[in-house]
Amino acid sequence: MQLVDSHAHIDFSHYDADRDAMLQRAADAGLRGILAIGIGDGPEHMHQALALAAEYSTRPGFPAIYASAGIHPSESAHSTDAALATLAELTRDPRCIAVGEIGLDYYHAENPPIDVQQRVFIEQMSIAAAARLPILIHCRTSDAAAPAAREKFAGADAWADLLTLIEQHWRPTGLGGVMHCFSGSNEVARRSLDAGFLISFAGNITYPKAQPIRDAAAYVPLAQTLVETDAPFLAPVPHRGQRNEPAFVTEVAGQLAQIHATTPEAIGETTTANFSRLFLNGQPLA
Repeated sequence: MQLVDSHAHIDFSHYDADRDAMLQRAADAGLRGILAIGIGDGPEHMHQALALAAEYSTRPGFPAIYASAGIHPSESAHSTDAALATLAELTRDPRCIAVGEIGLDYYHAENPPIDVQQRVFIEQMSIAAAARLPILIHCRTSDAAAPAAREKFAGADAWADLLTLIEQHWRPTGLGGVMHCFSGSNEVARRSLDAGFLISFAGNITYPKAQPIRDAAAYVPLAQTLVETDAPFLAPVPHRGQRNEPAFVTEVAGQLAQIHATTPEAIGETTTANFSRLFLNGQPLA
């Protein structure tokens, strides 16, 4: 089986003690590539994924590591002019294949106000457009949040806000991107697909109560689907409760195979081709 984990935070300290072994397990599981998400613990650390991609490019036997860079919406209050200039500089690195994860998050009460999140999202879309790079979208609503978050965000709909901003500021670029760890409705999926986005499913698609996510996965054509782990978060069944890692993306592929009545190998082949088309101009993985 060939697979690409299209979203993993392998620069996080969760892997400092066994990063080589973790990547070797990924290789043994059939992974040909990993997109390391460059948000770190905030803007001052968004270079770390690119540093890992550079380090492992000289070490054979591991999956190809690509990287993104971006400022997570939860960190948007720390998006200074200097941080945005750093992001623009990082996008010039040939190993940087996307800007993200960026977007809107109305789930946590401690997150910045809506206007701050939206401004920083727009600014980062502008940087991505100038670099001609796709974007990786994070979107989380306040529907199931704690009362403090629901009160702070006053019933605002993160998906509605995000899709409106994409229509205004991103769709005209034609560059597309990825709806990461998708948990939206079929209507959100339709609008995302119409805007040129691929839809990526993570380990939560395997959870017993995640039927709405599985319904969305059945709705999205495989030609516009990616698989991811969002490691170290959201470990799939049967690893739920453990630290997640890229090797476990095989469980996501297996769940998608059941949904689409095909084989995990077919899921791997299709999603790898989708990844290559969006990020590598259809070229084979390194």
